[in-house]
Amino acid sequence: MPDTMWWMAALFAVMGVILLVAAVAALRRRRPVRMSARLLLALVFFAAGAACGAIALGVKGYRALSHEEVAAVVRTEPLGAQRFQAQFRFPDGSEAMYTLAGDELYVDAHILKWQPWVNVLGLDTVYELDRVAGRYHDLAQEQRQPRTVFSIAPERRVDLFNLRQRYALLSPLLDAEYGSATFAAADSPAQYEVRVSTTGLLIRRLAP
Repeated sequence: MPDTMWWMAALFAVMGVILLVAAVAALRRRRPVRMSARLLLALVFFAAGAACGAIALGVKGYRALSHEEVAAVVRTEPLGAQRFQAQFRFPDGSEAMYTLAGDELYVDAHILKWQPWVNVLGLDTVYELDRVAGRYHDLAQEQRQPRTVFSIAPERRVDLFNLRQRYALLSPLLDAEYGSATFAAADSPAQYEVRVSTTGLLIRRLAP
């Protein structure tokens, strides 16, 4: 998907350069109207290319979602009272370990859903796991006890999720942007699949 947008960005950039050269040629021939029209079109193509490049950067790291799939396999191991380790294994083979406080494992994600007309350009619903945290059963403990939360999302120069939250003008592109979360008990050794579907995150305990 990002590759398609990069190709479109390059195509728009090439068209912009061609029109810019044509505008300079029209200026030399003292044809201001033609020069202005070509310059305006060049700017439009450059803007479209920049937009495609920004989208390609924004969705880099997100995974395409067309059905329910495994986002991570997590193994939890208690370390003591309301304290546990969570070992994540991701689909690309990478792993990460977190030490968390609480009674439950909590995971959330960002999900981006595009407008139908944008799907024609090759952009599908995408998701990205965002944070992992420990969660307490008791609300009072949740308010008083130490909180542990870690980011599991990559750093990005263009964050479409945050941009959509801040700017309503992106609504013609993004049909919906929302977060989804799930949690499960972590008071005993267990292994879970964190799954993502078109309706959000869910977690399933695997048989020993």
